[in-house]
Amino acid sequence: MILQPEEIERESMRIIRETIGEYSGDPENLPVIMRVIHATADFDFLHTLTFSPGAVSTAREALRNHTPVITDTLMLSSGISKKYGIDIVCRTSDPAVISEAQARNITRAIINIEHAVKDYPNAIYAIGNAPTALIRLCGLIREGRAKPALVVGVPVGFVNVIEAKNMLASISDIPRIIAEGRKGGTTVACAVMNALLYGL
Repeated sequence: MILQPEEIERESMRIIRETIGEYSGDPENLPVIMRVIHATADFDFLHTLTFSPGAVSTAREALRNHTPVITDTLMLSSGISKKYGIDIVCRTSDPAVISEAQARNITRAIINIEHAVKDYPNAIYAIGNAPTALIRLCGLIREGRAKPALVVGVPVGFVNVIEAKNMLASISDIPRIIAEGRKGGTTVACAVMNALLYGL
């Protein structure tokens, strides 16, 4: 039997919900977790995707007010739904960013974040790939130069990944969604953002 795309998604979500069983966390978080599991087929995220209190409702209110979303990669910005009219910004390929990164011998992801904070200190920041970007953002928050509406901190990998996530977790007054441990990635960040948008 050939299923239509919406039928495949509906059946996938049914299987995910059935597999999760009883969920004791905040009900507003469950659709985000399910969307991440749907994107990754990894049920570990049921336990490792963590939310500061009210992060989902706070993020959706910001999105309703057309708060821009800053991403750490063009791939992530491409994957976030555009039908809600939200500006999605990633400048890693801008000539000025590339030139400055080369001159300072640091990653474009860091420069992208620094430039974004100058223009959008209260934006939503979604970081799925570059722990250096998350570390720099946390530094700018601590310096009082940024106060994001939400930080999605889900970079993947082996170097500075856990440290970056722990740094974000230690900032108590910023709404945040974190994928604890080494797992995460652009796919996870994209799923989180689209789940937030689909719930508007």
